[in-house]
Amino acid sequence: MLPADNELDLTPVADCSACQFRDSLLLDAGCKPGDCCVSANSGRQIDRFFKVHPGLAADFTQDSFWERRAIAARYLPTNKLQPLLTDPDEAVRRVLAYRVPLDWLTLLSNDSDREVRITVADRLPEPELESMAADPDYLVRVYVARRLPQGRLFRLVADPDSEVRRIVATRIPRVSLGLMAHDSEVEIRRIVVQRMDVDDLAMMSKDSDWTVRYEVALRAKADLLLDMLDDTDAEVRLTVEQRLPTLILMAESHEH
Repeated sequence: MLPADNELDLTPVADCSACQFRDSLLLDAGCKPGDCCVSANSGRQIDRFFKVHPGLAADFTQDSFWERRAIAARYLPTNKLQPLLTDPDEAVRRVLAYRVPLDWLTLLSNDSDREVRITVADRLPEPELESMAADPDYLVRVYVARRLPQGRLFRLVADPDSEVRRIVATRIPRVSLGLMAHDSEVEIRRIVVQRMDVDDLAMMSKDSDWTVRYEVALRAKADLLLDMLDDTDAEVRLTVEQRLPTLILMAESHEH
């Protein structure tokens, strides 16, 4: 048996008799119960209300319902946002992290909510971004590692999270890649080998992982390849043996 039509309609409808707009907006069709209503506990209806009446958003910044405050924050002029920086609900502060002027962002850089801090790390001006490099959450540090100027990535070279270090390995200046030559993660050491200057590859030629040594063999000059002829891995030795004659011939032709 199918439910009755009125049982299917779960749209919340507020009690207009208790609403402050019953004798004004409601009479002038400025709001509509079940559709465009600031009193209903419905994000969709509240958003429609503020879309039509953005000037009223400032009246709801201290409302008891967190979602009403969060939606109001989307429509407030930026100069009215500051009182909400300490709102007790993270959903409200997340809206602020997207909207506040850049010079206010440091006020949210130590927020208790990870999503707030991620947004801050994504928007904060570069000169101030390094202050978040020690954030306790790895995902915040990932955003920091993506945006920090290359010359300021050194403090993240030994980050406890491998994803942060992987990003650092792909961005740090090539002359500094030696700092990551002994990283605990094989994938990161491979990135280091693939990016570092050919003249620096010797420090990686004895790496404990054969795939790292293989990457060395793919790029090394003849003198280093000669030292790798007796590598313990057959694939590495084969690569060395295949490349070495060509490099020697090229060197001899340059001499003549």
